[in-house]
This record gives sequence, structure tokens and C-alpha cells, in this order.
Amino acid sequence: MTEMTTTPDKARLRAWPYWLTLTFVPLVILAVIKGGWTVALIPAYGWVLMPLLDVVLGQDLRNPDPDTPVNELFWFRLLTIIWFPIQFCLVFGALYYVTRVADYGVWEALAIMFGIGVTTGTVGIVYAHELFHKPNKLERNLGDFLMALVLYGHFRTEHLLVHHPYVGTGRDTVTARYNEGFHRAFARVLTTGFGSAWRAEKAMLARKGLPSTHLSNPIWKYLGLQAGFLALAFGIGGWVGLGLFAFQALVAVWQLELTNYVEHYGLTRKYLGEGKYEPVKPHHSWDSAHQVSGALLINLQRHADHHVHPMRRFPLLQVYDESEVPMLPTGYPPMTALAMVPPLWRRMFNPRVRAWRRQFYPEIEDWGPYKTLSHADPSER
Repeated sequence: MTEMTTTPDKARLRAWPYWLTLTFVPLVILAVIKGGWTVALIPAYGWVLMPLLDVVLGQDLRNPDPDTPVNELFWFRLLTIIWFPIQFCLVFGALYYVTRVADYGVWEALAIMFGIGVTTGTVGIVYAHELFHKPNKLERNLGDFLMALVLYGHFRTEHLLVHHPYVGTGRDTVTARYNEGFHRAFARVLTTGFGSAWRAEKAMLARKGLPSTHLSNPIWKYLGLQAGFLALAFGIGGWVGLGLFAFQALVAVWQLELTNYVEHYGLTRKYLGEGKYEPVKPHHSWDSAHQVSGALLINLQRHADHHVHPMRRFPLLQVYDESEVPMLPTGYPPMTALAMVPPLWRRMFNPRVRAWRRQFYPEIEDWGPYKTLSHADPSER
């Protein structure tokens, strides 16, 4: 497999571009204290400025040495580790200010929490994803705390035990089906994700001879953390505080599922029969190498390599040649915006999916079962 590098030498690791995500912090504080037009700075920063900088600065096609020892990644790891206390203070500090100090109207308060939800979704969930992919207990626990702050704790189980093994198949909740609009996909994920996670943990416990209700089931931990944060939100702002907290969580989850939708839309693994699929390969993810949004999302856009090497830390993720993976025309932010308008999304991406099929699976003549990810095996339906 040929990987793209601009020079024969491995790219030098630089941590400082990723620390630019901390610039969300003063934007959130300004929006909370000032309100008004300053609230618009948060989405404008992530959804407008970053994509414009992507256009100006282009792609980063360099690949670092994937065997770089973890002790050389201190500044990369530190960024993800310190984010939970920062996000905790931003969320609950905002709730305190909005409900006890400021005199904002309902719509202004919701606008502020929308901006915070953009931050907890764009930064917090992406950092949580990096953290819970690691074997270190501290990192995994911090990932759980971050997901509990957006009331989506089961995502860790769903992502590790369901999404990664079954991406591109009917067993995966978040793989967007061909021709499926985002709004329909979002409703499907919200209504089936928790049950899928519960079944995955139930199966894990059954292999140990334990019932699904056993206290070692991490879903109890997720629910306990979420209950604690909901209680804190209620203690700070009563029912209004509880509602505002839940609203930012919904915005964050919407951001997450938009990203999930873009990452695998229409890409399927070849069905081998008897409930089996081919192994996950780089071409089962949409990739992007745009450097500014890549820094903002700590290389999540190098998604093909993440699925091939799910434990690899974000600064070491690789870029593949366009002949090996399907490439997005831009970074994630413009693509997620496009996904909000299903007719436009289908007009751009359905032809790309059909071209992908011709490139990687010319031997498959009947794509009918793949449109819904349903095959002869009832377990896949």
C-alpha cells in the first residue's frame, strides 16, 4: 500500500497547530458574558473561517512516522487530557451565568447554549473519541466524562464494539445507507443507538457468564455520570438550567452524527455470505487531508487510517493516495453543512458512491441489497 508523502523523509511532528482549538475558549466566554452578536462568532469560527483557511492553505499530505514512541507525543496527549476540566467549566459556568447573573431572554440563552453545543460537539466529542480509543484508564475515563457532558455516554460502547467491527454493514447503526438523507439517518441513530450498545455489552458479559444487569456493565457508569451532570445542571439553574444543558447536549450529538454520516455514506464492505463480510479496508471511509480543519478535529478526517489502525494516536494517522481511498472535496465542516440539505448531498455524492463501486468492486453487478445494507442473512436486516 502506497502512502502519500511530500518528501522521502517522515513529516516532523508539530503539536502547536492542534492547540489552536483552545481558541474556542475565549469565544465561548465572550458569548456568555456579552451575548448578542458575539454568539455568532462560535459557529462562524468553526464553520466559516476554518473552511476558508482550508482553501487558502490546502492539504497536508505528509505522513509522520507511525512508530513514533508515545513518550514523544506528550504535548499532543496533554491537549486531549486537559480538555475535560476546561469543558466542564465552560458548560456549567455558562449555565450559572445565564440562569443566575445575566438577564437574557429565552432565544438569547438558547443561542448561547447552541454555541456551547457546537464547541462540545466539535471539540469535546472529537477529543473523547481519541481518548476512549486508548488503553490508558485515565484517558478512557476522561472520554467517558466528556461523553456524559453531552448525555451520550453509550457512544463509547457503540463506537468500539459495534461501529468499528461492523462499519459498512447492516449491523452498524451509524453507517449511512446509500440514498439515505441525514435527517432520516439521525432519527434512526437516536432511536436505535442505545439499544445497540446495550446488546453489545450484554453479549460481552454473556461470554463471561454474567447477566446484562451486572454492575460491571459500563452503561451503568455512563448513566450514573449523566445523572450526576443533570443533577448539577438542575442545582445551578433549576428546570431552565436542566433544559439548557440538555439543549447543548442535543446540539453536540447533532454535530457528532453529522460527522458520522459524512465519514461512511454509501460505503459498504463486500458481503461474503453466511453473515460474513470482508475485513475493513482504507476505502471504506471517506478521507480528507485538509490541514486547518484537520488540526481543529485532531486528524479525525484521516479516517481511513483510523479504521485500519483504531489504536493509533491522532498525530500519527496516515494519509492514503486517492487511488486507494475515496476523498472528500473539502474538510468536514462544509460537508456536514451540505449533508443538512439531502437533495444537494445526493446530487454530489451518489455519483461518487457509484464511481467508488465501479473502482473497488467491478465484480458486483447487483447492488440492490447494499442500498439498505440488507442481505440474505436475517441478522443483517
